[in-house]
Amino acid sequence: MKTGKQRCPWANSPAIYAEYHDNEWGVPNHDDVKLFEFLVLEGAQAGLSWLTILKKRENYRNAYEGFDPGKVAGFDEAKINSLLKNPGIVRNKLKIRSSVNNAIRYLDIQKEHGSFSDYLWSFTNHTPTINEWSDLRQVPARTELSDKISKDLKKRGFSFVGSTIIYSLLQAVGVVNDHLTSCFRYRQLIDAHHH
Repeated sequence: MKTGKQRCPWANSPAIYAEYHDNEWGVPNHDDVKLFEFLVLEGAQAGLSWLTILKKRENYRNAYEGFDPGKVAGFDEAKINSLLKNPGIVRNKLKIRSSVNNAIRYLDIQKEHGSFSDYLWSFTNHTPTINEWSDLRQVPARTELSDKISKDLKKRGFSFVGSTIIYSLLQAVGVVNDHLTSCFRYRQLIDAHHH
């Protein structure tokens, strides 16, 4: 069934993209398990398409114990080797090792800040940044905000957290609203925030 909804141009097809765009992308997220999931997936995506990752997302969820950072932090060599043999995920040794190391660092941030959400959202005073892009070409790949968070995470020992990866994360979890102004979700997300 085709609706007359106008989406961000990147999100019209395939269906898995549209669904992700309509229900998740840009929604302010404060759930530490979800935030960890996006950190793992955005890191895995480096050099690949987001579509590749979305298609593997369920396999990741199973392989990564529901993205529970406490469990991932405990992955040992045997578990890492089994992940390297898992065709359902991106079998990149650096990315897999990085995700386990990042889980350990993630727990450190939770201890220090009470939650990763509080840490992440503190960079914007716990308020989404609403951008006003009318054209996809205006949307940046990284910003001062992502530079700052990336630098802080690297200082804390995270890897695969370059500014571009972090900017994608910020867009996905709604710290920034980068839906185009013509997109039906743009206004919906702003209205939801004000109510």
